[in-house]
Amino acid sequence: MTSTIIPTPADQAFAVAPARVNWKQVGLFVALTFALTWLLDLAIWLGVGYRASPALGTLLQLQMLLPAFSAILLGMFVFADSPIHISRDIGRPRWFFYFFLFYTVFYVVIGAWGMLSPAGSQTVAILGQSMTLLGLLLLLVLRLASGRAAFARAGLAGGKLKYWLLFGVGLALFYLIQTGLNYVAGLGKPVDLAAFLAAVAPSGNQQQMLQMAQTAPLAFLAMTGAQSVLLSPLIALLITFGEEYGWRGYLQGELVKLGRVRGIALVGLIWGIWHAPIILMGHNYPGYPIAGVLMMIAYCIGLAFVLGYAILKSGSVWLAAYLHGVNNQTFSFLAMMVYAPAHPLFAFGIGLGGVASLGLVALLITTDPLWKER
Repeated sequence: MTSTIIPTPADQAFAVAPARVNWKQVGLFVALTFALTWLLDLAIWLGVGYRASPALGTLLQLQMLLPAFSAILLGMFVFADSPIHISRDIGRPRWFFYFFLFYTVFYVVIGAWGMLSPAGSQTVAILGQSMTLLGLLLLLVLRLASGRAAFARAGLAGGKLKYWLLFGVGLALFYLIQTGLNYVAGLGKPVDLAAFLAAVAPSGNQQQMLQMAQTAPLAFLAMTGAQSVLLSPLIALLITFGEEYGWRGYLQGELVKLGRVRGIALVGLIWGIWHAPIILMGHNYPGYPIAGVLMMIAYCIGLAFVLGYAILKSGSVWLAAYLHGVNNQTFSFLAMMVYAPAHPLFAFGIGLGGVASLGLVALLITTDPLWKER
């Protein structure tokens, strides 16, 4: 009996892909993504500003959806050589791409509703969460009905579980170490859990949460941390997919033709600049708009190597989406509920110390011979 060798999706992609970057397509993707995002940021600035607004959370989630929206829209209807172009038969997974386009438009509608009617913010949040859960259910049904190979051909491979565990634990440990370094260097202060919970906990759960935090603080932090670091990134998988399918799924796949190190560094540079308007408004680095933009660019370049390496090893954009959620949730949990950094620019985490640490991680992982392959 003879065996048949079936080419992997990566083999097929390299067999048909041009050796050079299609700069025209890259330019269209970057232009559309930046135009939509910066138009949204202008609406945020003029409409609600960067402050404690009920609509801000929904609008920031909408911003995260726009890179994938642009990549899917162009890939399905404009780029004729795209593996998801409408002329190609990719089977049931195409319905997920249709859903994601609808999902983004849905977020535009509820985001506008939240801006125009702040009183309806709770309803807006519930609608967004409900549509996200519906999308996850649809994704699961399509995956079970289509099979692994069909999802891989559509660029939606899940990758091996070992990579999810390895990179997920590694990224969580990175921020735990960053928090420890802040503590050792005195670059922050311990969080007063009681004061924090009194400010943010829902009124119905406030007393119960306060009591648990006071009587068993370590158990409370362990339970809350597990929910934030393990569960929340899975629930938010569609939101983080919004960035990762655009930056890593499409743009990285194109720019690594320059060479993997140069290509991923360029992805990180573009990704960092994309954040500029919201950083100028005070996101992540309040009070330091210009320095904050430069810091975010450096941080995104470092993180691009981590997320890019995860995709190179696993072939899964979903893993990158999950890690994006782990990155955001772990840092937020530790900074808000364990040890608050004292200075956004110089502390470990997303400040200068964190950027330097990410640089060391990038240097370490680029010793893998995988980076020299084409």
